[in-house]
Amino acid sequence: MTLSVVPVSPMPVPPPAFPEKLSTILRTLPHQCFEKDRRQAWMSVLRSVFAVALGYAAIAFLPVLFLPLAWVWTGTALTGLFVLAHDCGHRSFAKRRWVNDWLGHVLMLPLIYPFHPWRILHDRHHRFTNQLQQDNAWEPWTKEFFSASCPAIRVLYRGLRGYFWWTGSIVHWLTLHFDLRQFSEQERPQARFSITICLGFALVFFPLLFYWTGLWGVVKFWLLPWLVYHFWMSTFTLVHHTDAGIPFQPAERWNAVTAQLIGTVHCDYPRWVEFLCHDINVHIPHHISVAIPSYRLRLAQQSLEEHWGAYLQKRRFSWTLIQGIVQRCHLYHPETAYQSFAELEGSLLTRF
Repeated sequence: MTLSVVPVSPMPVPPPAFPEKLSTILRTLPHQCFEKDRRQAWMSVLRSVFAVALGYAAIAFLPVLFLPLAWVWTGTALTGLFVLAHDCGHRSFAKRRWVNDWLGHVLMLPLIYPFHPWRILHDRHHRFTNQLQQDNAWEPWTKEFFSASCPAIRVLYRGLRGYFWWTGSIVHWLTLHFDLRQFSEQERPQARFSITICLGFALVFFPLLFYWTGLWGVVKFWLLPWLVYHFWMSTFTLVHHTDAGIPFQPAERWNAVTAQLIGTVHCDYPRWVEFLCHDINVHIPHHISVAIPSYRLRLAQQSLEEHWGAYLQKRRFSWTLIQGIVQRCHLYHPETAYQSFAELEGSLLTRF
């Protein structure tokens, strides 16, 4: 007689209790996540500069048939420059503040982006992530505010929340970062300095580019790669914090840990995009602590998955993902997180 042993499945391990403070999460991250490595940081700069130079060489010398590929590559590489400036804005690139400020200005100049205005406004996004009427990145309007707006503004908003989402970064860049009213009296000297540097560069760069290459050269070498950059910036920012199940909350219901841990999305993009953009879409660690340099994000993500994996929002970039957002996530709704324009119009029709 033989005994048959039935294997016993291990009991599932329950997820840890939801942390009440960000410091609880921070204590689970390896200390290495916060270490600045000068060699890795500057190698990242060289990688992006080489990628951008390669892109512009392709635009200059490849046959016209290959220009769309060259524009996509170059615009994505320019996004990598912005990501490194993003590290500078959070002081996670270098130990010395003046290095962060100097390099941040230089890296943003080809994009005509003023460094300090972006840095200050972006800091508000981190302090009020997914807080209604405070977060300045893809905050949904309330239906009352939308309905009270003039028709032209409603049309613009519908486009930005719909299939023209990819222009959202352009509107954000133009309407906020050159407007000194967005900044306190204490912040305005730095904002004014960056705007002056930025506009001064533009006043020299564009006439010279036009003189050397003509109007088509300005379009070919600057405008089209710049539009690709804004496509990625709009898409990255939209996907980072927007989903039918990720709500914005009013101040009285908002919680910092919930916003940063659950309200932030990790999204997997094609590897070449992640390489050129320095893993910025490994985004949850960045919202747990802005002190983590871009080259440490994957290490921090691995630790978060080990300790807090049950709470992490993870997606894979696809047209289906974008469709789900732009067809649904239109207006704030206190119970279902979002209300679509179609649902709003349907509710208005039922009243009459």
